[in-house]
Amino acid sequence: MKKLDISVIVPLYNEEESLPELVAWIKKVMHENNFSYEIIMIDDGSKDNSWAVIEELKQKESAIKGIKFMRNYGKSAALFCGFEEAQGDVVITMDADLQDSPDEIPELYRMIVEDGFDLVSGWKKKRHDPVLSKNIPSKLYNWTVRRMTGIKLHDMNCGLKSYRKNVVKSIEVYGDMHRYIPVLAKWAGYNNIGEKVVIHSERKYGVTKFGLERFVRGPLDLLSVTFISRFVKRPMHFFGVLGVLMILVGIAASIGLAIIKINELKAGITGHLITSSPYFYIALTSMIMGAQFFMGGFLGELISRSSSERNKYKIEKQTF
Repeated sequence: MKKLDISVIVPLYNEEESLPELVAWIKKVMHENNFSYEIIMIDDGSKDNSWAVIEELKQKESAIKGIKFMRNYGKSAALFCGFEEAQGDVVITMDADLQDSPDEIPELYRMIVEDGFDLVSGWKKKRHDPVLSKNIPSKLYNWTVRRMTGIKLHDMNCGLKSYRKNVVKSIEVYGDMHRYIPVLAKWAGYNNIGEKVVIHSERKYGVTKFGLERFVRGPLDLLSVTFISRFVKRPMHFFGVLGVLMILVGIAASIGLAIIKINELKAGITGHLITSSPYFYIALTSMIMGAQFFMGGFLGELISRSSSERNKYKIEKQTF
């Protein structure tokens, strides 16, 4: 197989108008810099003529590979399939809406090959997005992720990124985890993560595909990826510790209850029932919850990472 310098992965959904211009732009940049390349376009169940456009472009440009999902799975699914197919030494991801500039590709490539970064994330320092619905939430989101993960990126979710090939082959992107690829890379052992200020253009065609639900999914995904990164191999380390702590609280409450009862008996008080004390319910509840946490950790240890269907998607068509 011919060695490739760059694989460009383009996930898309209803972007028929922008695709010819995007491909022509990428091709121009590649030829000017003498890069060998492939363009992997993943149609995430588009309802317009995006796939027909991809097939037409394939007839003119042999470097294009196309994958069409039977339905809309989301950006993470598209990236996962693109990462699996990528053959280039450096993998570039970009959105299909022309807001990411292919002119950034040479420098993103150089930062991987010459500067030695494992991953370089774009930073849309000057954004052309609505302030209230995108800019402010994005800044808050990125600040929170920096605090929780220690990864000093200003724009964690920028679609324009470059990767060393072995990075994309080592991480698993599913659900909505595309927002946290740098976090997944770090926990996979790739710590040399860089950042580059990139041009962010106004959307030329169509409308944004992301709605208000991302404000709910984003924080939940952050908690999920943090837990998975730290405890997925050893869920007992998380649930087991909680279980033991709850059991210890129950034992301490039981000891307190026993001491109170002994003192009452010494004082000749015999009318009080143990069940009338709040310590009884604290002890009972803590021990039950502790046992459940402990058993949850044990079961999680047994089934950890056993799902074989998580990253299987129905592909309707391919053009390679």
